[in-house]
Amino acid sequence: MKYLRDHKSIFVIAFIVTALICLLLAGFRYVLGAYKVTTVSVEGNVHYSNGEIMKLVMDGPFGDNSLFLSLKYREKSVENVPFVSKMDIKVEDPHTIRITVYEKALAGYVEYLDKFMYFDKEGMVVEASDQKTAGIPLVTGLSFDHVILYEPLPVEDPEIFRSILSITQLVNKYNLGIDRMFFAPDNTIMLYFDDVRVALGDPEELEEKIMKLQYMLPDLTGRSGVLRMENYTEETKNVSFEPDPEPEPEPKSEAEDEAVAETSDEEQPDV
Repeated sequence: MKYLRDHKSIFVIAFIVTALICLLLAGFRYVLGAYKVTTVSVEGNVHYSNGEIMKLVMDGPFGDNSLFLSLKYREKSVENVPFVSKMDIKVEDPHTIRITVYEKALAGYVEYLDKFMYFDKEGMVVEASDQKTAGIPLVTGLSFDHVILYEPLPVEDPEIFRSILSITQLVNKYNLGIDRMFFAPDNTIMLYFDDVRVALGDPEELEEKIMKLQYMLPDLTGRSGVLRMENYTEETKNVSFEPDPEPEPEPKSEAEDEAVAETSDEEQPDV
């Protein structure tokens, strides 16, 4: 009895500690179950799939717990992701979160040193990648001697990037699968769609021309040539198509001529 009296405080402390640990474990299990994310909505993403965005946001321990996510992203967003300015995470309810992706406004890309260098509407090179991005066209005809990440492309006329962005946005708006765009030294523009080249001329009336283009391209499927839209306006509607010349048949070699002659002789009927 004396031993129990002398050590009573130790038993009380041990009991309290054990009870607290049990409560903490029970609370932890409750939080894990009560705040488990079962529904995720993703919006604004083009370059990345929903699954890739979810993995970026919900990676790591307790990544599927809405309470943990709300604390993790309370005063910050997901940054330093290629092609993305930021991602905001909002907890709708204990089981639902919404991820809003704000992608960089890419105008186009150029090829440089085996890399695809993506630039924005100001010509700022914002990403270097080994992969092409759907909806962002290759731009050719620009003259530059170097490319530095996070610096503008050193072209003579920076205003050209606004035309590039306008064309990119318009062809995406009208679901036109452009292969590339070419800017000539005089600033005239050529768009490439498979074997059809579209001569837009100078960067005027771009919206009207590309809006008209969406109705004309289906009729040119399987053909090759140049669609002349340099002088197209809402008033004149001047458009023409110049088909590429048919390739000339290759001349037969002397050996082929002899083979044909021998075949003709063999086919002569006996008299």
